[in-house]
Amino acid sequence: MSGHSKWSTIKHKKAKVDSQRAVVFQKYSRELIVSARLGGPDPAGNFRLRTAIEKAKAAGLPNDNIKRAIEKGAGAGSSDNYEELIYEGYAAGGVAVVVEAMTDNRNRTAGDIRSYFTKYQGSLGATGCVGWMFDQRGVLTFSSDVDFDKLFETAITLDALDVIEEDDTYKVLTTPENFQSVVEGLEAEGFKAETSELSRLPQNTVEVTDEAVAGQILKLLDKLEEHDDVQNVYANFDISDDLMQKLES
Repeated sequence: MSGHSKWSTIKHKKAKVDSQRAVVFQKYSRELIVSARLGGPDPAGNFRLRTAIEKAKAAGLPNDNIKRAIEKGAGAGSSDNYEELIYEGYAAGGVAVVVEAMTDNRNRTAGDIRSYFTKYQGSLGATGCVGWMFDQRGVLTFSSDVDFDKLFETAITLDALDVIEEDDTYKVLTTPENFQSVVEGLEAEGFKAETSELSRLPQNTVEVTDEAVAGQILKLLDKLEEHDDVQNVYANFDISDDLMQKLES
């Protein structure tokens, strides 16, 4: 299974456990603040904010928190000046890792992330060192209960790149540029995605068979995910289900 798929599955399992943690709520709040700051507080005219609100609600972020975050981003009251940054590097075994962060202190964030890479046998690299190994894509996930043929036909008509079956779901892939139009076009035809997000999909994967190396990779990704400033983590590893079960036992 690819790094994107495997790590997404792990994160979804973790989300059920971590859903009430303050750090998780903080990530969604930051996305709401930045989205409102960049595109305005009205989700009807700000697709990024609308998507952020849907994800925050799905994660259990209270409505009052969502409202306060949007107001902060729109300039009502004090608002932290978050900037969006990308960090790139290698985990153990030569696995490429891309980290998306939002921070009000880039020196603190860079220092923390560098220390995590070093601790778990990886190395933080220069901007661009591994980013080219990933394609930026819009990813819409649908239940396998939907009519695949109709979903496929509608998505392709809307200029989606592809529709694939993965982990008992259907995924519609788009470019970042037509992500919004595909989401809204599918909704107009009655296809409401369970999740919709911009992601980074690895072009190729690195097969990891050594248990110790696999453990170091997962520990690094887990530590990165737990950091307040980190929004998303992507990696191009491939670990077999058998090895995953061994690591989880």
